[in-house]
Amino acid sequence: MHKELTAKGRATRNRIIEGAAAVLREKDVSVATLDDIMAHTRTSKSQLFHYFPEGKDELLLAVARHEADQVLADQQPYLGCLDSWEAWHRWRDQVVKRYTEQGERCPLGSLVLHLGRSTPGARDVVVTLMRRWEENLATGIRALQTAGQLPAELDVEQRAAALLAGIQGGVLLLQSTGRADHLRAVLDQGISDLRRAAVI
Repeated sequence: MHKELTAKGRATRNRIIEGAAAVLREKDVSVATLDDIMAHTRTSKSQLFHYFPEGKDELLLAVARHEADQVLADQQPYLGCLDSWEAWHRWRDQVVKRYTEQGERCPLGSLVLHLGRSTPGARDVVVTLMRRWEENLATGIRALQTAGQLPAELDVEQRAAALLAGIQGGVLLLQSTGRADHLRAVLDQGISDLRRAAVI
């Protein structure tokens, strides 16, 4: 168990994580070294192991959590305020923009694949991200129900799960082909399906 860090210690640890994330966005995780990260963050080896005593895998897991948080942060403020159809379309545009700019490489996917299921906590990073993302979508659908835009009997969880699954498929195709057409299509279709269920 790690000892409690001071505010300065937390800031230093976060700086190392953010710097490591920047390195891993430029270099594949399989070739990036601790020396690369230390050089980028201007951190000594003793300082690095002070904050990550278990070494590279512990640091990579922290970076994976950072990247997972970034997936949701990059969708704000829209993801947290899906209370109108206009808001849903703004969120849709933000998702497409985010993944188009990211391109064919997925920092989080590369990290989780490298760490593997055997690394404690690695799989949980993705599970937690998907749960939080789905909960945000469900909250947005419920906001439309509260506003009288969607019927109360609509299966919120099913709609949120289907939309998230579609997004993941669109992102995978973007990474495979370099084209965002499928991601745009699944978002447009998902929002259109919701609107067809709207209270008239």
